[in-house]
Amino acid sequence: MIAHSLSVIVVQAAAERRVLGQEHATTKEVLGSIEHTGRQALVELRRLLGVIRKTNDRPALQPQPTLAHLDELLEQVRDAGLAVQLQTKGEPVPLPPGVDLSAYRIVQEALTNVLKHAHASHAEVLVGYHPGELELEISDDGHGPTDGPGGHGLVGMRERVALYGGTLQAGQRDGGGYRLHARLRFEPVPA
Repeated sequence: MIAHSLSVIVVQAAAERRVLGQEHATTKEVLGSIEHTGRQALVELRRLLGVIRKTNDRPALQPQPTLAHLDELLEQVRDAGLAVQLQTKGEPVPLPPGVDLSAYRIVQEALTNVLKHAHASHAEVLVGYHPGELELEISDDGHGPTDGPGGHGLVGMRERVALYGGTLQAGQRDGGGYRLHARLRFEPVPA
């Protein structure tokens, strides 16, 4: 509940900041600060919830996965029997931690869905770096679910994308297979 409420605050601050004109520069700056602080709080809240959810005596305090860990994820998927290829477009840039984690989780959930439901033999993952925007596309040659609201995994992906003012489309591909396409917006990370 708290994470959801904080997500709503971040999404609303981001949306309002984007529609304000230059005559409201101070308000835009304040909303940007609210958005940034809220995103940082969400990352910390998720980390805390991960610790609380552990049932053993030693909570896992390891760092959350990022796109830098995609090779490991893809190797696990290959070991599970699905041929998967990774393609990168554009020049990789440092991403805000929340975007990086969300992107990893979206790819992870999409590939899990391919393994569980698609009966596919091949999948492709595209990670595209654009100015202020990260593009993700996961497609397969299986027979995914019919177009519709989807399960909890797709709902979670939509929430992650909405948190960063992005878009998500998922559905059957022309010619067969299933395609998930997401765009997450972000402010460049200072060097």
